[in-house]
Amino acid sequence: MTRNDAPVTVALVGAGNRGQTYARWIAAHPDRARLVAVADPRPFQRSLVASGSAAANPDAAPVAEFADWESLVAAEDGTTGAPARLADMVIVATQDREHRDPVVALAAQGYAILVEKPLAPSPEECRDVVDAVEASGVLFGVCHVMRYMPYTDLMKSVVDSGVLGEVVNVQHLEPVGWWHDAHSYVRGPWRSEKTSSPMLLAKSSHDLDWIRYVTGKRITTVASFGSLKHFRPEERPEGAADRCLDCPLEPTCPYSAPRLYLGTLREKGAIWPVTVVTDGTDEASVIEALRTGDYGRCVYASDNDVVDHQVVAMELEGGGAATFTMTAFSEQDHRKTQIFGTHGCLDGDGEKIRVTDFRDGSVTVHDSGHHGATNAADDHGGGDSGVMDAFVRAVATGDASHVRSGAVESLQSHLAVFAAEESRHSRTVVEVPAR
Repeated sequence: MTRNDAPVTVALVGAGNRGQTYARWIAAHPDRARLVAVADPRPFQRSLVASGSAAANPDAAPVAEFADWESLVAAEDGTTGAPARLADMVIVATQDREHRDPVVALAAQGYAILVEKPLAPSPEECRDVVDAVEASGVLFGVCHVMRYMPYTDLMKSVVDSGVLGEVVNVQHLEPVGWWHDAHSYVRGPWRSEKTSSPMLLAKSSHDLDWIRYVTGKRITTVASFGSLKHFRPEERPEGAADRCLDCPLEPTCPYSAPRLYLGTLREKGAIWPVTVVTDGTDEASVIEALRTGDYGRCVYASDNDVVDHQVVAMELEGGGAATFTMTAFSEQDHRKTQIFGTHGCLDGDGEKIRVTDFRDGSVTVHDSGHHGATNAADDHGGGDSGVMDAFVRAVATGDASHVRSGAVESLQSHLAVFAAEESRHSRTVVEVPAR
């Protein structure tokens, strides 16, 4: 079905940082999309999203607000009392362990669905999601935003051009960044496998999916090693306090919470990651949050258990191999990738790609341009806006080819992550199922 020029209507489930990011894109493109509903148990987050939409569409009806996704699903037509589908599409941006149930219910109602990664925290729940969207036939996509970066477009075009010949090896590095790891994976909501998911799923499912996308080859076998090396009580410096605000070592600690959050507030204002720490926008609010909340805790005295470094060795379908390294102990920077083929090799830094052609020894540099930094405050290198542009376009035109991160390929890359985690724990080589 092809729509007229009316904007695509959108419902948002989960109004946290990721949901707000997508809502801002909607507000910035009122001719293409319009937010009509938001579901989140936190009134303040709902109001942020609703007010942003109202400012972008002052003549539109107010955004309908729901305290949870169940209330959105149960919404009724005001005239007939029958269950009502309130929008053309819905974005599910809840926490990792809260994806399956809303997606299954919304698919049954016929919504086009864009879900934040990861699909779900287990292979069984991932398969439940895929089975539900395939049974309903709805348009479906996963926010594997790296697939939608201009840099990725360039990388894939080079690989697909054949200049490298057949891809034999891939080396890929994710430099998470020392402060980012401390923020999200030591103090933040992704610090625990029990309440969220393993680091490889929460953060680096992007990367295994990206390797699968760029090479066009499914990951068939994996071996992985990694651990929580540094952010644990045994590494705690002598004299350190339980909270940064009380710690005599804070001024020289690389993981100082006041330096990160107050520094960001002073230099850039109330943006991510400050907005995750407090709803307030002044220093007093940040200080109070650091005194009482999770983000003010010593990184050596938290309840975290996810790894701070990991490597994955992969065999690719049809031959060839890849390695992936994730480390907390780096600058936060673009991913780095080297690809080695039978006719050439390339070296990519997240913006530029240097290609060496073995046939004539020539070196060509391709530049994708600068499209923002790698983090949530800066569009993930164009990936956040890219996934929204593509999915809204797919809904508007009825052309599913705009969606690069559909159900089956996303399931395959998730299964590679689960196999890598099995390998890490069992210290064995693990085969990755195709489905």
